[in-house]
Amino acid sequence: MSAVGVIFSNIHDENVPELSRQRTMASIPYGGRYRLIDFALSNFVNSGITTVGVITKNNYQSLMDHLGSGKDWDLARKTGGLILLPPFGASNSEGLYKNRMEALRNITGFLNRRNEDYVVMSDCDGVFRIDLSDVIDFHERKQADLTIVYHEEDVAVGADRTIIKTEEDGRVSDFKQNVVPSKKKEKVFINIVVINRQFLLRFINDSAAHGLDKGNDVSLFKNMKNLKIYGYEFRGYHASIDSLGTYFSHNMELLNKTVRDELFGARDIYTKVRDSAPSKYGSDSHVKNSLISDGCVVEGTVENSILFRGVKIGKGAVIKNSIIMQDSIIGEKVITDCVITDKNVVIRDNRILSGCDIQPYFIPKGTMI
Repeated sequence: MSAVGVIFSNIHDENVPELSRQRTMASIPYGGRYRLIDFALSNFVNSGITTVGVITKNNYQSLMDHLGSGKDWDLARKTGGLILLPPFGASNSEGLYKNRMEALRNITGFLNRRNEDYVVMSDCDGVFRIDLSDVIDFHERKQADLTIVYHEEDVAVGADRTIIKTEEDGRVSDFKQNVVPSKKKEKVFINIVVINRQFLLRFINDSAAHGLDKGNDVSLFKNMKNLKIYGYEFRGYHASIDSLGTYFSHNMELLNKTVRDELFGARDIYTKVRDSAPSKYGSDSHVKNSLISDGCVVEGTVENSILFRGVKIGKGAVIKNSIIMQDSIIGEKVITDCVITDKNVVIRDNRILSGCDIQPYFIPKGTMI
């Protein structure tokens, strides 16, 4: 088994515009010290895939800062490793890509230069841990043209999800998008695909020649009825980030030890190392059921919250059910409930801010209140 990884960093930017205004979906901070791309990259590395191309589109400065040479994921290599694939990488690029197939058409040079048997493609909107070698083994056993990974879960109203139907042997029989929610769990495509590399290159060329690369992903799949498409069921913890509300709720799930153990237990999730000092707690501080990252200074109360690196909480402040991102400063006697602050936010003394669990109050990067 040999495989090359491809990560789409921008595909779902429009789902969380508040957080992707100054960054890609891939570089959205998560869980106190991670970025969303860390989960996709770690899945590749932990599965033995050590050549990974990251497709970019726009707004990717923060992504480059985070990834660097790939050293923190053991991907700083002379051969293969982490490869950034900027837009306009092909001489025939007509503009920024609008869908997955146009993005793949721009990286045909990269795919042609590889010699691996398979391509494993992943988006950055999911938080989960999966052994991709099992998916590739399944793909080989089924002699599939294409294997997609799905997870059985509830689908919320208005969610941008692709639902599949499978036959008894696992072969995919239908695709639907934005279905009306039902009482039963649906088989939701979680944006991981395994495909033979040479087959993918032929399919990209054929799609471009026949104009099949202009529609969305579901219309593309429906043009593949004559192919052997199989669904691989992933049964572990999976969190899909498709709105600010789901971003908030899935971060809050990390306060549950069972979820943390499943997500971070067996294999590491790697991220950029920042050599910060340990967090400091004042004599009057009180912390309950929270994740506190390195370099924080806490002199107030923090409950059911996540503090990223370098956050400062002033005396008498009460932070509840909130996500405070890196290097933000919370003044004295501030009260927050269901609040998300982006990086480098300053909340001055005596402010009271509140949202709700389905619509948290969001403060953009660099704001002072």
